[in-house]
Amino acid sequence: MSIKTKPFDVAEYLETDDDIWEFLAEALATGTTSDFIHALNTAARAKGMTEVARQAGVTRASLYKSLSAEGNPRFETISKIVEALGGHLSVVKQ
Repeated sequence: MSIKTKPFDVAEYLETDDDIWEFLAEALATGTTSDFIHALNTAARAKGMTEVARQAGVTRASLYKSLSAEGNPRFETISKIVEALGGHLSVVKQ
């Protein structure tokens, strides 16, 4: 008997906005810039790429490209994606 497996996709487990924000906060707190961009990709897929792209004012294709491993999104794009996911960026003194 063979075992069937499928790739693990954390986006399937981000069911609520709170799940998404905890995931993004952890990626930002413990990861690199590219880890955070990858986390934004995962969060956008969990929320729905088409809807996030529409709310961010970008095409779905450009959203995929910006958040891909080869992408290099501008700060403005990252800000729009965060806002489309229902958040905002801020700077906090530690």
